[in-house]
Amino acid sequence: AEVNATSAPPHLRTSARFFLLAITLLALAGCRQDMHDQPKYQPFERNPFFADQRASRPLVPGVVARGHLDEDQAFFTGASAAGPVVANPLPLTRDLLMRGQERYNIYCSPCHDRVGAGEGMIVQRGYKQPQSFHSDRLRSVPDGYFFQVMTNGFGVMPTYTPQVTARDRWAIVAYIRALQLSQHASVADVPESERAKLVGAH
Repeated sequence: AEVNATSAPPHLRTSARFFLLAITLLALAGCRQDMHDQPKYQPFERNPFFADQRASRPLVPGVVARGHLDEDQAFFTGASAAGPVVANPLPLTRDLLMRGQERYNIYCSPCHDRVGAGEGMIVQRGYKQPQSFHSDRLRSVPDGYFFQVMTNGFGVMPTYTPQVTARDRWAIVAYIRALQLSQHASVADVPESERAKLVGAH
């Protein structure tokens, strides 16, 4: 038989009300935003505690990064006192080019496509088209230029420093140069030992 709640003894009805009230209070306590709304300063926010009024504090003189020290400015920034680094600081090897190809295909080809013409998939879907790597201008820029663009971003292109290490950025630069050469190579660029194969292919 069904039990009518209104017919329950008064002490049971009172206990049920207290139980529901306790459950409601526990649920409301779980919705508190103390961790979310805790007192803190946002980057570059004003802080009257310091004489310069800045909440973001400069590093103590002499502090160095734990585990590594990026002393080689040319390697980690792609720039020297004279401007962008002219030549890739890494030795040009097959392994370097293979690594550069892998990283390029992952991070660069969605915009620049697999051959560097700037017709990647997201460009085909409406993203602003980047300049082709095979333009006269980009074929003549120093290697450090490409490294700096990957490091700092350029136009609608964001920085890739968080995703791609400095060494891998230089590997990508080496691969971009290989792509440029592939689109502008001549027979004279082919080693003599390999030219016979080209003739035989025709």
